[in-house]
Amino acid sequence: MPSFPAINDIKAADMTKKLKIHWGNFWKYRFLLKELVRKNVRLQYRNSSLGMLWSLVQPLLFSLVLGFVFSTLLGGNDPDGIPRILYILSGRLLYSFFSESTQGAMRSVRQNSGIIKKVYVPKYIYPMSTVFSRFVTFGFSLVILVGFIVYFNIKDGYSYGLHLRVFFAVVPIMILLVLSMGVGLLLSSISVFFKDTEFIYSVLCQLLFYVSPVIFSIDDIRFGGSTPAGDLLTTILRINPLYGILKMFRTAIFTSPDMDVPFFYSTGQLFGTAAVAAAVLLLSAFIFHRQQNKFILHI
Repeated sequence: MPSFPAINDIKAADMTKKLKIHWGNFWKYRFLLKELVRKNVRLQYRNSSLGMLWSLVQPLLFSLVLGFVFSTLLGGNDPDGIPRILYILSGRLLYSFFSESTQGAMRSVRQNSGIIKKVYVPKYIYPMSTVFSRFVTFGFSLVILVGFIVYFNIKDGYSYGLHLRVFFAVVPIMILLVLSMGVGLLLSSISVFFKDTEFIYSVLCQLLFYVSPVIFSIDDIRFGGSTPAGDLLTTILRINPLYGILKMFRTAIFTSPDMDVPFFYSTGQLFGTAAVAAAVLLLSAFIFHRQQNKFILHI
């Protein structure tokens, strides 16, 4: 009696074949992705006199102003004992990368509509290149944070970054990159069909800035004391993936070597945040793949 392969085996084989095709297609256009990243980095500040230096000056000025204001209103340190300027600067840098990369990726397909109509290129290359180019400028802007850390270490005798735990700051940064890539792919596919997405998302980014621990710690806010409504609002704020990413990043950098503080703050927070970022990326890639053939009809 002839034997037939199980249905699950056929599905697994088809999935493996599709993954190999997609990976081969990506590898074929890797040099184009690299060139697009270079082009985006060069063009980002092409009309300014300072050029790439704006990636240092802009977060510096922003953090100095907010640091002065919030130091006056909330005191010099946040509840964890971090100087307010360092707290704001670290949050601002990570938030700015997420906001700028996702908004840029959202517009990338429509901005490259002329090329898409004439030449075949995997369409996901455009949002990916935008996110990666913003990631390059984000890495460059971290120089400001390092400079302030050195300043406070010398001035006030802190020991920020003087331990091996600081290298694990790469983990929340990579989670943020995955999350930004996922959100960028999703927005780029939606905005092709619904152009008002750009205006709606700009408002959501402003809201996200204030509900994330960018300029304040959630412990700074007292929601009417320990009440069920206050505890619920605090829990909602903590569910925000950026909360976990910023918390892990600051824990890795700003805890002293002699403090018995785990790097990841909590194992649940690490795996929960990473799982959300991975789920967003996979779902967005699926939606983008299903809709990309219709882009040509709307751009």
